[in-house]
Amino acid sequence: MKIASLIIGLFIGHILSAQTAADIIKKADEKMQGKSNRGTMKMTIVRPKWTREITMKTWGKGTEYSLVLITAPARDEGTGTLKRNKELWNWQPSIDRIIKLPPSMMMQSWMGSDFTNDDLVNQSSMVTDYDYELLGDTLIEEYDTWKVALYPKEETAVVWGKIEAYISKQEYYQLIFKYYDEDEYLTNTMIMSNIRQLGDRIIPTRLEMIPAENPDQKTVITYVDFEFDIELEDSFFSIQNLKSVR
Repeated sequence: MKIASLIIGLFIGHILSAQTAADIIKKADEKMQGKSNRGTMKMTIVRPKWTREITMKTWGKGTEYSLVLITAPARDEGTGTLKRNKELWNWQPSIDRIIKLPPSMMMQSWMGSDFTNDDLVNQSSMVTDYDYELLGDTLIEEYDTWKVALYPKEETAVVWGKIEAYISKQEYYQLIFKYYDEDEYLTNTMIMSNIRQLGDRIIPTRLEMIPAENPDQKTVITYVDFEFDIELEDSFFSIQNLKSVR
């Protein structure tokens, strides 16, 4: 029995060590996103002297499509953001206007949070727009974790000079992302926690984004409920639907 256990342990260890950096990133993204998804989230913007909460509905499909609809507070209700491939539109019902965001606005704050417009556009671009390097292993809380570096491909237009991803070995949980600028200075750190059952999978349900230059502020996104691998047509992610979806 001891010999059998040793052989099994060595076999599992070989499987884990054989994982390439690309495999790790793709499996972690699939676990978190699914082929499509629909859900409700709460975003809390925390500043030294005030806190603001926003609730929203979200829909996503693959790496190409996403739609976010603000449902509260009342002053922002109905405001929406649509992503189609690398393009982003904002719908502002208070002025009855759709605005297409130019590349110069990609690094601006989304809804006053520590997440940028670029974070929305490139939420899954780490699968397609980066090359990967497995840097080694580490321990984060109780999780044995891979540390993977992502470097942008020459032909892709992304704002980060490097991303460090920390992915758990056993379940491919995304635990930490560190975002660096073109000079490889740390800009933002996203910590993912509160791992629990959501829909048909177990995933981190709390995302905390902390800017390096302002560590006394942060933005927290909490997943309230989610469904994965649902039927969503590409046509759902249209400018017309951005204005009418509820």
